[in-house]
Amino acid sequence: MIRLIILAVVAYVFYRALKSWMFPAADGSRTVADKNLSKIDDVMIKDPCCEAYFPKRNAVHLNFDGQDLYFCSVECKEKYVAARSEDKTG
Repeated sequence: MIRLIILAVVAYVFYRALKSWMFPAADGSRTVADKNLSKIDDVMIKDPCCEAYFPKRNAVHLNFDGQDLYFCSVECKEKYVAARSEDKTG
Protein backbone atom coordinates (compact mmCIF):
# COMPACT_ATOMS: atom_id res chain seq x y z
CA MET A 1 0.00 0.00 0.00
CA ILE A 2 2.83 2.42 0.87
CA ARG A 3 4.55 1.60 -2.44
CA LEU A 4 1.39 2.57 -4.31
CA ILE A 5 1.18 5.92 -2.51
CA ILE A 6 4.86 6.66 -3.14
CA LEU A 7 4.47 5.70 -6.80
CA ALA A 8 1.43 7.98 -7.13
CA VAL A 9 3.32 10.92 -5.58
CA VAL A 10 6.34 10.38 -7.85
CA ALA A 11 4.08 10.12 -10.90
CA TYR A 12 2.29 13.34 -9.96
CA VAL A 13 5.56 15.24 -9.46
CA PHE A 14 6.85 13.93 -12.79
CA TYR A 15 3.58 14.95 -14.48
CA ARG A 16 3.76 18.50 -13.07
CA ALA A 17 7.42 18.89 -14.08
CA LEU A 18 6.73 17.61 -17.59
CA LYS A 19 3.66 19.83 -17.96
CA SER A 20 5.53 22.99 -16.86
CA TRP A 21 8.43 22.17 -19.19
CA MET A 22 6.24 21.48 -22.24
CA PHE A 23 3.61 24.18 -21.67
CA PRO A 24 5.12 27.21 -19.94
CA ALA A 25 2.54 29.67 -18.62
CA ALA A 26 1.91 32.79 -20.67
CA ASP A 27 2.54 36.14 -18.98
CA GLY A 28 -1.17 36.87 -18.58
CA SER A 29 -1.99 33.60 -16.84
CA ARG A 30 0.59 33.72 -14.07
CA THR A 31 -0.44 33.84 -10.46
CA VAL A 32 0.20 36.70 -8.05
CA ALA A 33 3.19 34.83 -6.64
CA ASP A 34 4.88 34.96 -10.04
CA LYS A 35 4.48 38.71 -10.51
CA ASN A 36 7.08 41.30 -9.64
CA LEU A 37 5.98 42.56 -6.23
CA SER A 38 8.33 45.54 -6.28
CA LYS A 39 6.04 47.31 -8.76
CA ILE A 40 3.08 48.95 -7.03
CA ASP A 41 0.12 49.88 -9.20
CA ASP A 42 -1.24 52.56 -6.86
CA VAL A 43 -1.25 53.59 -3.22
CA MET A 44 -4.30 53.73 -0.96
CA ILE A 45 -4.54 56.96 1.02
CA LYS A 46 -6.90 58.26 3.69
CA ASP A 47 -9.10 61.30 3.24
CA PRO A 48 -8.45 63.74 6.14
CA CYS A 49 -12.09 64.89 6.12
CA CYS A 50 -14.25 61.76 5.89
CA GLU A 51 -11.44 59.25 6.63
CA ALA A 52 -12.29 57.06 3.64
CA TYR A 53 -9.51 55.11 1.90
CA PHE A 54 -9.17 55.47 -1.86
CA PRO A 55 -6.51 55.16 -4.61
CA LYS A 56 -4.19 58.14 -4.82
CA ARG A 57 -4.68 58.36 -8.60
CA ASN A 58 -8.36 59.26 -7.99
CA ALA A 59 -7.56 61.94 -5.41
CA VAL A 60 -8.40 65.63 -5.40
CA HIS A 61 -5.16 67.40 -4.46
CA LEU A 62 -4.83 70.43 -2.21
CA ASN A 63 -1.70 72.18 -0.96
CA PHE A 64 -2.85 73.68 2.34
CA ASP A 65 -0.30 75.65 4.41
CA GLY A 66 2.57 73.92 2.62
CA GLN A 67 1.13 70.45 3.26
CA ASP A 68 -0.04 68.19 0.43
CA LEU A 69 -3.49 66.80 1.16
CA TYR A 70 -5.54 64.37 -0.89
CA PHE A 71 -9.32 64.08 -0.78
CA CYS A 72 -11.78 61.52 -2.13
CA SER A 73 -14.02 64.22 -3.60
CA VAL A 74 -14.33 67.94 -4.21
CA GLU A 75 -17.03 68.08 -1.52
CA CYS A 76 -14.66 66.72 1.14
CA LYS A 77 -11.97 69.16 0.02
CA GLU A 78 -14.38 72.09 0.35
CA LYS A 79 -15.57 70.91 3.79
CA TYR A 80 -11.98 70.63 4.98
CA VAL A 81 -11.04 74.11 3.71
CA ALA A 82 -14.18 75.62 5.27
CA ALA A 83 -13.50 73.96 8.64
CA ARG A 84 -9.86 75.10 8.66
CA SER A 85 -10.85 78.64 7.65
CA GLU A 86 -13.27 78.79 10.60
CA ASP A 87 -10.56 77.52 12.95
CA LYS A 88 -8.17 80.28 11.84
CA THR A 89 -10.74 83.10 12.07
CA GLY A 90 -12.34 82.29 15.33
